[in-house]
Amino acid sequence: MAGAALLFDGGAATLFAEPPDPDDALWHGPRPTLDALREATGVDHVRPLASLDAALAEVVGPIATVPTQDAASAAWLSERLGRTIAPAKGDALVAGSPDEKLATQLIALRLRHDGGAVAQLRAAALASAEAHRVGMGVSLAAKDEAEIAAAMIGTLRRHGLEDAYGPIVTVHGEVLHAESHENPVKPGDLLLADVGGETAEGWAADITRVWPIGGRFSPTQRALYDVVLASQRAAIAAVRPGASYRGVHEIAKRVLVEGLVALGIFRGSVDGLLERGAAAVFFPHGVGHLLGLDVHDMEDLGDRAGYAPGRSRSARFGDCFLRLDRELVAGMAVTIEPGFYQVPGILSEPRYTEALGADLDRGVLARYADVRGIRIEDDVLVTEEGHEVLTAAAPKDADEVERLVRDGAAKAAA
Repeated sequence: MAGAALLFDGGAATLFAEPPDPDDALWHGPRPTLDALREATGVDHVRPLASLDAALAEVVGPIATVPTQDAASAAWLSERLGRTIAPAKGDALVAGSPDEKLATQLIALRLRHDGGAVAQLRAAALASAEAHRVGMGVSLAAKDEAEIAAAMIGTLRRHGLEDAYGPIVTVHGEVLHAESHENPVKPGDLLLADVGGETAEGWAADITRVWPIGGRFSPTQRALYDVVLASQRAAIAAVRPGASYRGVHEIAKRVLVEGLVALGIFRGSVDGLLERGAAAVFFPHGVGHLLGLDVHDMEDLGDRAGYAPGRSRSARFGDCFLRLDRELVAGMAVTIEPGFYQVPGILSEPRYTEALGADLDRGVLARYADVRGIRIEDDVLVTEEGHEVLTAAAPKDADEVERLVRDGAAKAAA
């Protein structure tokens, strides 16, 4: 809840919020009373925000808090607690401090989702999948990225969802976080859409799909799309309780490199290519992340959330961006999102490619110039039996994707 604070003390939970103001009806519409907030939230007490400082003064012992995601909230907390609290600096928490102990407990609670949370994740996933189907359907008639983004975002709003993150709808799929929607679209382009909604309670979805604006992949686009899809499906198949998420990442890398060898873009043994960093040349990020009350859940708590105790990030390019290195457990939600990107800053940089030498066949790669970037992403719930793909309603089979784009254009013309 924006502009509110929650205090746990002596076994009771107290929400501090602004009480309704007589002018609310004019400027904002009526707000709930404090009693109504208590009824809706189920906390023990709801009190005016102005009484928080007095309540904090009565707390016996140290007060723990968690990193906030913005500087204004961090400054507000610093003033309340009389010590400096930096925004979103989970890795800077002092070992053994009250804040670090609280972060550890929160991580233990939030790594697994209960039935209510899973219901929220499913709702966000279904609405977000519909947004992707709508985006496919309007693409052939669209003039630019903004038209497609508007249709997708409008679908989320119709379901009462806000954006879980800045929507990416772009023909420049090689730019991982291209959040502007200013480019024209035309047949022959591939559109990458990374769009997900967030429920009123904050539970997020995160889906990426790629489709041909003209309704048909070119042979080269289809070949690389199928390589990425095979990588993604192999990674999803490995999701189960006890599986290593780093192992899932390695599976995605291997299948991707195998596919690129089959196309002639790489030459040599898959093991040798992987050892020389071949995967990261075209797949320079981790296979995904935790998902929950934030799209990159708990990253404000630092790598202590994503990495099991005793583990740390790799120093290797590509692998160093892996956000999660834990064994999977039932109730955990993760994304699986391998990709293929032709990033000029990577392909032209010897430190990333020189180990591959002639085994990266740039002549063959040049035939695939109509592919800038492909990423395919699903939200996956770890279950007792294995996994459930929460975002399965967003099509990703290439034939079905093409059909949806063409059918959408036909309906618009009818």
